[in-house]
Amino acid sequence: MKEITVNDVPKIGMGATVLGTGGGGAPHSTTLIAQQAIKENGPVHLIDVSELNDEDLVVPIGGIGAPTVGEEKIEGKDDYIRPVEMVQKVMHQKVQAVIPIEVGGGNSLIPIAAAAKLHVPVVDADGMGRAFPEIQMQTYFLAGYNPNMIALSDALGNESLVFPKDGTWGEKISRNITTTLGGSASFSDNIFPGKVVKKVGIQGTLSLAWKIGDILLNPMKEKNALDDIAHQLHGLKLFSGKVMEVNRRVADGFTKGKAIIAGLNQYEDQQAELFFQNELLIAKVDGNYVATTPDLIACLDEDTNYPITTSTIKFGNRINVVAFKADDKWRTDRGIEVAGPRYFGYDVDYIPVEQRIMEEG
Repeated sequence: MKEITVNDVPKIGMGATVLGTGGGGAPHSTTLIAQQAIKENGPVHLIDVSELNDEDLVVPIGGIGAPTVGEEKIEGKDDYIRPVEMVQKVMHQKVQAVIPIEVGGGNSLIPIAAAAKLHVPVVDADGMGRAFPEIQMQTYFLAGYNPNMIALSDALGNESLVFPKDGTWGEKISRNITTTLGGSASFSDNIFPGKVVKKVGIQGTLSLAWKIGDILLNPMKEKNALDDIAHQLHGLKLFSGKVMEVNRRVADGFTKGKAIIAGLNQYEDQQAELFFQNELLIAKVDGNYVATTPDLIACLDEDTNYPITTSTIKFGNRINVVAFKADDKWRTDRGIEVAGPRYFGYDVDYIPVEQRIMEEG
């Protein structure tokens, strides 16, 4: 068990934004909310899944919607615990721990704020190992578990409980509700006992985010911070250049778009294209696929190596585009079916990023 203090929150948020593959929500407001919650209630205990009892009620908590909306439509400091309170009321059971739905950007900090306010630990795991656009894209769904309920709430006090047939219907219904609520909401889903979390959760993801953030926010960091991150995540550099164009829109409850990058240095006279739906899904260089979902793609500022999200990337940014291997659960046939490039409409088969880079030379 570790303790998360006020000073640790920015590190976790920074590292989780790298793992968020451009999505998960920018961590600025959630950093402040989590820090304030810890100031008022004390440090949060970060526990390993092995510390859960089999029958413990573990409630995932996070945000749903388009990140560009979420950054303007900021939730109140107490709004993030309302889905958990709804779950407790319906199940007539007290939550024993909260857990991130995804280890992505601000969505990694919402559970920390909730844990502080509810005086429960946060579990060092999540259901994605990154951020994904759709809520059924979790390891629970891969393992055959469907959400027993989904609780949604917004800053105006609206609340909704959904009892979907399966994860796919849960996504469709929750996305429509979120759109009606203005494009973003707080929510809980995949509410299972500790024994299920132990079985299917991707473990150690908050600790991993913490390590990455520690590298990036260390005032003594060297120029090789990018190498340190790549080593920590088994990452590969795909491209380096200047952002020349960004086409971005909010549609169907998502932030969708494309960024075009002109190559610099060793990539001069080359062009990269990044395609996103909340998260970065596809990277191409000169028309050739170099990385696809479910592997992680991230844009890092050339000077600071800080991550740049799909809602903030803009003309003139000088960036390094990097990719990391997805958790092995996503590299199965089932994982590729649920979150591979063809699911999102791209006419290309999934090939592991390290294999693509080798083939491209």
